[in-house]
Amino acid sequence: MRTILIALFLFVAGVPTASALPVPEADRVDIDFRRTTLVVRNIDNSLMLYRDVLGMKVIYDQMIRTPAGKPDAETDRIRRLVFLRANDTYVGVLGLLEYQKPKKEQPLNRLAFEPGTSVQLFATTDLEQKFEAAQAVPGVEAIMPPRIVEYPSYDGTGTIPVRVSIISDPDGFVLEVNEPLVDLNVARD
Repeated sequence: MRTILIALFLFVAGVPTASALPVPEADRVDIDFRRTTLVVRNIDNSLMLYRDVLGMKVIYDQMIRTPAGKPDAETDRIRRLVFLRANDTYVGVLGLLEYQKPKKEQPLNRLAFEPGTSVQLFATTDLEQKFEAAQAVPGVEAIMPPRIVEYPSYDGTGTIPVRVSIISDPDGFVLEVNEPLVDLNVARD
């Protein structure tokens, strides 16, 4: 049953791109989707996956103190916020937020493919290596090893083969890490 749910989710989620191209000026809309921020238990552990395994680059790493300007002992709240990017520093940024004071624990809700589930999608050209390395990160769970999934083409006359894997990160967030087997920018034309 889980395999059927995963396959259905992948079909509904759409076909990922190997490399994003800017939208032509005539097709642009008046809003940008800038960032998804994941609230995590331990940023350093999360960085082992997102930075070290997937290869994202840290572009921001700051401590946020409330009230600002006070020493740690005098602050009510301390949070660490990290932004990572893939190939664009303006859109598609992933944020990691750790509450350090007071510490917040999140319930684990692994593998819940239901309304409210968030799935991060990463396209790579080296799926086997990334999947194997991800499994070595403490707390990462392999849900589906790499396999070929064929999506309907954009015009509906053929298929687009994509190697797909699914893992959950140390905090239970679900990631699809895939490798398109054709140039998706050409496949759309």
